[in-house]
Amino acid sequence: MTERSVLLRRIRVWLTLFIVCLVLSGLTAFPLVSELHWANSLISHEWLRRVGDGLERADADYPFLLYGTDWLAFAHLVIAVFFYGVHRDPVRNIWIVEAGMIACAGIIPLALICGPIRGIPFGWSVIDMSFGVFGVIPLLVLRRMIKRLEALAGGPAAGPGAEPRPGSAASAGAAVTS
Repeated sequence: MTERSVLLRRIRVWLTLFIVCLVLSGLTAFPLVSELHWANSLISHEWLRRVGDGLERADADYPFLLYGTDWLAFAHLVIAVFFYGVHRDPVRNIWIVEAGMIACAGIIPLALICGPIRGIPFGWSVIDMSFGVFGVIPLLVLRRMIKRLEALAGGPAAGPGAEPRPGSAASAGAAVTS
């Protein structure tokens, strides 16, 4: 196996891990009421009990509120689909990994701002922030490997209609003929 094929395989393994985590995270947002009921049967914790009571009440009296968590679940699944583009062409679609990194970073201010507004205990906001911290780790690994794959190929993938990179032989030729 060439270095390129080994690197591509490693990229796809890390990518699969990240996609599976995104899908699982999304799927667990659908059955929140039953999940909290189950969690409260295993653990006696005041905050979990309060959240479970709130979800049960919302489900009984205002089920449309839970439609928001259905959209949250759907968003995770849609984001996972976008990462298939990285599987197809990691170098060209590195922007998806970088956008994911930005999203992971965005979790922290969201939890710090919206958590107190919504009455979320700080410890639970820390748990929420950990999703961003732990989510960015495989993305950083992926980005590093994709950059190495790009270097092996001799630069970024140039698709049809792509502009030549400044300083490349193609851009120098374009400047001479212009």
